[in-house]
Amino acid sequence: MIADRIRQARLAAGLTLAELGNQLGVSHTAIQKFEKGFLTPSSTQLLKLAQACGIRTEYFFRTRNVTLLNAEFRKRTTFGKTAQESIKLKVVEMVEKRMELLSSFPNWPLPTFVSRQTLTVLPKRIKAIDEIDAFADKVRDCWQLGMNPIGDLTDTLEGLGLLVIVVDDDHPGFSGMTAMAQTQDGERHPIVAVSKRWPGDRQRFTLAHEVGHILLNGRLTADIDEEKACDRFAGSFLVPCTAVHHLLGDKRHALEWQELYTLKHDFGLSMAGWLARAKQCGVITDSIYLSTIKRFSARGWRRLEPGDPLPQEEPRLFHQLVYRALAEQYISEAKAAELLGIPLMRFHKQRQLESVNAATDQ
Repeated sequence: MIADRIRQARLAAGLTLAELGNQLGVSHTAIQKFEKGFLTPSSTQLLKLAQACGIRTEYFFRTRNVTLLNAEFRKRTTFGKTAQESIKLKVVEMVEKRMELLSSFPNWPLPTFVSRQTLTVLPKRIKAIDEIDAFADKVRDCWQLGMNPIGDLTDTLEGLGLLVIVVDDDHPGFSGMTAMAQTQDGERHPIVAVSKRWPGDRQRFTLAHEVGHILLNGRLTADIDEEKACDRFAGSFLVPCTAVHHLLGDKRHALEWQELYTLKHDFGLSMAGWLARAKQCGVITDSIYLSTIKRFSARGWRRLEPGDPLPQEEPRLFHQLVYRALAEQYISEAKAAELLGIPLMRFHKQRQLESVNAATDQ
């Protein structure tokens, strides 16, 4: 197990045998023996291995083995294979923690994402991209979300049984990923991963886009571009046409910047996203959209929108379930600290609410 993980960590970090050996002060032959299980690294060497590969040492010892199936990244030309492998390793590490925690419960504490009932209700075939608005409304209805803003998208999706992973990675090419996590028992669980580096509105759109990939899989006719379809799903899921007409009116000749800024913070969809939704729902014409987006771009807002950024998405269910498992004595305090990736003393302080600044205590 350790041998396989050393090799996976090295490849994900984009290091050759010789490069990793140099960082550990050993030969490339020694690294090769570590990876084949002919030689066991010492605790000091394991620490150096983890530091060189940018992971925690516990990754080498975790018993819940997870494989990512059908991993799909949002298309980015600057995001090569080595970078993808690095992201997948980080995702696997975080998913394994979740699997270990969830498996500690006598009964699986989460619902099945996309239940059989949901699959039955949703249309089996989508023949035109304009049909996706009605499809997104059906999804909202199945999940009993109504037509109002979804305040905390990550919390909502996790509550529905989707594993949401926010990856701490600075690579500008990584935005989002979908995959199926398979445990050694053969169980499969859908996951969505997004980058921590982006503002909240972009994270939310990426999350909704990746959910679109899961739900639209196998439903689109061959002439529909899947990426465009998932973008359309993301916008219509976050802001249904009903809300667009209610808030903007049925027909408009112009839109105010402050109006779009306010709606961005109400619904968690970017100003540019609101402009697109206004066009898609027939509130503004194509020509009005084009002239408005040109002025939007001229102000430099396509790169960075004005005003305060939307708060970032933050998965909280995992932390809550750690404390739930601890309270029910399914896991020990030491295991809880390990799962959260913090020292036991710091965890003890957090558990006892001894400091409001416990997150920064060492």
